[in-house]
Amino acid sequence: MAIDTAPAAPTPRADDGEPILRVRELSVDFYVEGEWFPAAIDVEYDVHPGEVVAIVGESGSGKTQSSMSLIGLLPANGRARGSAVLGGRELIGLGHSQLRNVRGKEIAVIFQEPMTALNPVYTVGFQIVETLRAHLDLGPAAAKERAIDLLRMVEIPEPERRFNSYPHQLSGGQRQRAMIAQSLACDPKLLIADEPTTALDVTVQAEILALLHDLRTRISSGIVLITHDMGIVADMADRILVMKDGRVVERGTAQQIFHAPQHPYTRQLLDAVPHLGISAGRAAAEAAAGAVVVEPGAAPVAAPAAPQVEPIMRAVDMVIEYPKRGRTPAFRAVDGVSLEVAPGEVVGLVGESGSGKTTIGRAVVGLLPVTGGSLAIAGQDITNAKPRDLKPLRSKVGIVFQDPGSSLNPRLPIGESIGEPLYLHRGIKGKDLARHVENLLDQVELPRSMRNRYPHELSGGQRQRVGIARALSLEPKLLVADEPTSALDVSVQAKVLDLFQELQREHGFACLFISHDLAVVEMLARRIAVMHNGKLVEIGPTEQVINAPVDPYTQRLIAAVPVPDPDEQRARRDRRDALLADERNVETDLDEWAHLRAAREQECARDEILEDEDRRVPPQIG
Repeated sequence: MAIDTAPAAPTPRADDGEPILRVRELSVDFYVEGEWFPAAIDVEYDVHPGEVVAIVGESGSGKTQSSMSLIGLLPANGRARGSAVLGGRELIGLGHSQLRNVRGKEIAVIFQEPMTALNPVYTVGFQIVETLRAHLDLGPAAAKERAIDLLRMVEIPEPERRFNSYPHQLSGGQRQRAMIAQSLACDPKLLIADEPTTALDVTVQAEILALLHDLRTRISSGIVLITHDMGIVADMADRILVMKDGRVVERGTAQQIFHAPQHPYTRQLLDAVPHLGISAGRAAAEAAAGAVVVEPGAAPVAAPAAPQVEPIMRAVDMVIEYPKRGRTPAFRAVDGVSLEVAPGEVVGLVGESGSGKTTIGRAVVGLLPVTGGSLAIAGQDITNAKPRDLKPLRSKVGIVFQDPGSSLNPRLPIGESIGEPLYLHRGIKGKDLARHVENLLDQVELPRSMRNRYPHELSGGQRQRVGIARALSLEPKLLVADEPTSALDVSVQAKVLDLFQELQREHGFACLFISHDLAVVEMLARRIAVMHNGKLVEIGPTEQVINAPVDPYTQRLIAAVPVPDPDEQRARRDRRDALLADERNVETDLDEWAHLRAAREQECARDEILEDEDRRVPPQIG
C-alpha cells in the first residue's frame, strides 16, 4: 500500500475484468474573486462491476466535488479537468444534452438529503415514472408498473399506496428508499452514494446498508460510496481512498486501511471514531483499579454505601401529548416515563426518531408542557408551571441544540449570542459582560477575536462550540444535549466530545445526553435509557445495556450499529440480518394474524346480520 501524495495509477485486477469507471488525473477548481482555487487534485481510481469504492475524508476534502464532476453537477463557478471514462465514453467535457443521457441511465446518484433532492410538489411515483420515461421506451401503464416493482424491491411497505405519496408523507428511511428506487430505475452501471445514511437512525441505516448489499449483487453495478462514517465504510467497502485537502493521501483494500494504515491522517481519522464496546474495557479497568486485596481467611470488606442525594431531574410516570389540531387527533409522544438524573451524572437517552427522546429534552427545559405524571427540576415541580414560573428555571437548565446553525441568531455576532443569557438573567453588561464572554470563549477553545464574527462565518464545529458556551454561560445544574455531534465530521466530533468531557469534569453539571449514536453515548454516559414508541423500554448501567441488553428492541438497536473493523462488522452484519429477518417474520405473522382476525370478525358480523334477518322474517305456515 502506497502513501499517495502524487498517486500512481491503480493497477486493474485481472479477476475483475475491465472497470466500469476509470478516473485519471481528475482535478476540480472553483473560480472565486478572480482566482482559481483547487477542490480536488489529481484524483485517480477504478471501479469494477459489483465493487464498492469508498472515498472518505472530512468536509472540504474534495470527495463530493470530485464525484459530482463526473456527471456535470458542479456549481457555475466550477470546472473539471482530467479524464473519467465510463464504458468507453469520456465524461469530462460532455455537453448538457449529452450528460442528460448519462444521468439516471448510466450513472445514478443517491444524495445525502432526500427531502431536498426529491421534488416536493410531485409524488414519489410520478418522479420514478418520469425517470423511466425519459430514458426508456415505456408507456404510462408499463412505467407505473415498473415503478411499483422498484418500490417493492427497496422494501417500501404498501408500494401501490406509497406510489401516490408525496415526499413529506414518508419517513426519512422511506424517502431514502424512494430515492434509491429512482436511482435504480434504469439499471445504471455506476451508483454514486453521497452520505446515503448520515441523517438516518441506526436501525434504518442498517436496513439501507442491507439493501445496498443486496442490490450490488443483484444488478452488478459499481458503487462509489462517499462518507465520513468509518463504520459504514467497514460494512460496505472493498477498496478505500482517503482524501485530505483535495488529494488522495492513501488508498488500499478495507483490510489494509483498517488494520495497517500508513498515512498519519488515516490513523488520525480512525483514532477519532468512537468504537462501540469500550465500556466493557472501562468497567474492567475501574474494577482492577478499585480492587481490594483481602488476606486469606479474612472477612470480605463491604463497599461504603453511596450517600443519598436529591436528583437534579426526576420524572415520574411522565406523559407528554401534542394537542389535537384540526382533524389531526392528539398524539401521545411520551407515555409513562420515569427517569432520574443525579447531580454531576451523565445519562444517555437513546432511540430512533419518533421515540420521544427529543420531546423529553424539550420538556425538561420548559419548552413543552407535561400533561400527566410529574417532572421536577432542581426540586421545582414544573408539571403545571406557568410561563412566569419557568423564568427562574432557565438559569438552572441549559440546552445544546442539534443544529447550531439554525439555533443561533444569524443577525447577532457570536459574542452577543453568548452574552445574551447573562444580560437577561443577571443584568451583566459593559466590560463585565465582555470579560465573561471572553472567559467562555477560552473555555470552549475559540479565539477571542471570533466574538465579532457571525454564525455563517464559522465552521460547523465552531458553531457547536458557541452553542455549548451559550448553554454554559449561566453555569446550569443540568444540561440537555440534543444530538450535539450528529452533523459533524468524525474528527471534529472527537474534538467536541473531548471538550464536552473536560467541561463536564470542570463544571460538574448533570447532563441528559440525547443521541441515536450509541458509540458516542457509551463514551460519555454512566447510565443509558432506551426509548421506543414513547415508552422507556430499558435503563441501566452503560456496560450492561451495551454488552448485555435485555429488551429485544435494545438488542436490535445495538446490533444495527456499524463498527470501524471489517472483520468484526462482518460478524455483526450477519447477526443484524438475522435479527431483521426474525423481526420481518414476526411482522408477517402479526399481519397474517390480523388478517385472520379481521376475516373472522367479518364472518361473525355476517352471521349476526343473518340471524337478525331470520328473527325479523315471520315464520311461514305450511
